[in-house]
Parts: sequence; structure tokens; C-alpha cells
Amino acid sequence: MGANTTAHRLVAGPGTVHWGYFDRSLTPVLSVPSGTVVALETVTHHAGDAPDLLMDHGIRRLFSEVGDRGPGPHILTGPIAIEEALPGDVLEVRVLSLEPRLPHGSNLAAHWGHLYSDFGKERVTIWSIDARSNSARAEFGFDWKTTPMADSPGTIVEPGTVAREPSLADVVVPLRPHLGTMGVAPTEPGRHSSVPPGLHGGNIDNWRAGAGTSMYYPVAVPGALFSAGDPHLSQGDGEISGTALEASLDAVVEFRIRRDLPVEVPVLETATHWYVHGFGDDLDEAMTAAARSMLRFIEQMWGLSADEAYSLMSVGGDFTVTQVVDGRQGIHAGVTKSAFGGRR
Repeated sequence: MGANTTAHRLVAGPGTVHWGYFDRSLTPVLSVPSGTVVALETVTHHAGDAPDLLMDHGIRRLFSEVGDRGPGPHILTGPIAIEEALPGDVLEVRVLSLEPRLPHGSNLAAHWGHLYSDFGKERVTIWSIDARSNSARAEFGFDWKTTPMADSPGTIVEPGTVAREPSLADVVVPLRPHLGTMGVAPTEPGRHSSVPPGLHGGNIDNWRAGAGTSMYYPVAVPGALFSAGDPHLSQGDGEISGTALEASLDAVVEFRIRRDLPVEVPVLETATHWYVHGFGDDLDEAMTAAARSMLRFIEQMWGLSADEAYSLMSVGGDFTVTQVVDGRQGIHAGVTKSAFGGRR
């Protein structure tokens, strides 16, 4: 931690979360200068899928005391104001670490999942975490047959009310912790559901945004008003069943105001790649948005012409489905840093 940084801790409590929405009129729960490191708790809204395994006292308190919920399901910690941030700036969020709060997570095959019509039911699978091997194994599953649907904000499935069945014997998946939802306040006033991603970020669900990466967001309001939640232990591209491996995470992030980057949409930087995100009502629209945004990013970042950027994107760019289950579908366009050599 640099000499000019100050560490703050932000606990996810009834007074420091907002459940299911972004809103530019929210009062910040913390204000910090650029360069500040903040340790913040993020809580999964799926903790009620197996409360004996996914809840502790602090999480139970959120479920019992936060009554203002919706229209989305995600519990978001914040907002955090970055004091120097002004509209037109770019907020860099450096993800320094992500640690599981409890040793279990949940996956829901939901009614908005891509193949729900093939199954005609919702099913929860609870996974256990092995931190030493950085992996997870399914512990049990159960069908959810109750109304309201399983992802209704605040749903709690008490032990003994469903038949927990063995699931996925001898199957192991690697952990890829990330925050599925991070973002700043939207440009438009009013309450915006936490489900669809947009220019403010939000529910992007790119599993590559783990520790050691930076997300960049165009700032729309003074202070930026950053919030985070929807923590994931692992997820595949597409998030096909409707959710990832959902589990509460303790995050450490660093905020920096950037005025040297041409960021017009949410952009992810990893050790090896830049990823530009596009969204749309279908994958064709998301693909077009991602392609046009990546074209402009390459032009402005490295001074290539549109013709040059277009050729590079086709020869050396990768366009991948981020998710198909969040209302607005997502495509991320990636280009390797090595393609630009020493070009600045």
C-alpha cells in the first residue's frame, strides 16, 4: 500500500447496502479521495438458498432488516463517493483481493436461464469450497417448486423444507472469484434495476474481473458513486443456467480517477488483455455495440486509423459471450496487449 493511501473498511450492514438497484440520488455511505484502498464486504443475495451454510449473523441481519428491496435481486454495498470524480472522468477500480466469507456457494438454474423451457423447473445446487486447492465440489441439489420464484429478493429456504439430494459426484470446478456487479451511478435519474448491465457497469458478469485486474467506468455524476455486489466464486462465459456460483466475498479495491484513458463504456484491463463490453437486447445488438466500442477504443488509445483498428480486431481480437441471462445480453471484445508492442 502506497504512502498516500488510506485503508477504510466498509461492512455490509442495513445502513450501507441498497438492495436491487442503482440510483444517482443515493447518499454516499463513504467518501474517499482518489488513491484510497477500501476493504468492503459483498453479500450474495442467494444466501437464503441454504441459510445454515451461506449465512452468518451479519448476513441474517441484512435479510431481516433491509425491507426496501427491488426491482432487482442483488445486494449492493455502497455507494462510495470518490471525492475528485466529475462527469467526464474515468473511475479505475483496482481489484486487489477477493476472499470467500463462508465455505459454500449456490448455483440456481433459474426461470430466466437460457434453457429453462427445456427443464420447466428451477433447481438449486449448493457447492462447498476447498480454499487449499482453489476448487469447489457440489454438495447437494434440490428442486425449487414454491412461489415466488427462487430469486425473489430475500427468499430463505430453511433446512428440512426441501429434499437435499446428492449432486455431481466426483466433479470439481476451479474457483474464479469476481464481483459480478460493480458500477457507478447511471446518468438517468431514478431507480434502475440491478439486473441489466449498461454504460454505468452494473451486472456485467465477466469472470475475468478478478484480483489483479482493473475495471474502468465513465463517470456520470459528481463522486461517481460506486457500488458492488453479486459476488461470484466461479462462472463460465454465458452464465447459461441464470446464475454463477454465488457466494459472499470480502473485497479489497483501490479507487483512482483517470483522465488519460478513452473509456466510454465499461472496460476491463487484465495482465495480458484489454476487454471492452457491449450490451444489447440480443447478441447481434451486443456484438455490434462491442465491436464499435472496441474500434473507437483502439483508435483513441493507440492512434490507429479506423481501417487499421478494424483489421486488427478481425485478425487479433476475440469476441466472446459474457452472459445471456441478464435482461441485456453481453459481449466482451478482447485484444492482447502484446499486439501493440512498444506503440503508445
